[in-house]
Amino acid sequence: MFHIIWSIIVGFIVGVIARWIVPGAEHYGFIMTTVVGIVGSIIGGFIGTLFNKPAPGQKFHTAGFLMSIVGAVILLFLLRFIVH
Repeated sequence: MFHIIWSIIVGFIVGVIARWIVPGAEHYGFIMTTVVGIVGSIIGGFIGTLFNKPAPGQKFHTAGFLMSIVGAVILLFLLRFIVH
């Protein structure tokens, strides 16, 4: 249960940072910002594992937070092209 709450908190923080990096006037609320952050974390984790696989049993990947932001930025650019 705590894992889900932690994912929501980190997803929101990552979504806010990604929206700060990507310029634009998209009016996303709390839920959309959190979803962008969580999905961006999944995308960033996938990209991170392509370059460096974490050790077996490791719960935290060293570049996870930065790659989460990169994944969220990529997702915001994709959303901009899909919506507009």
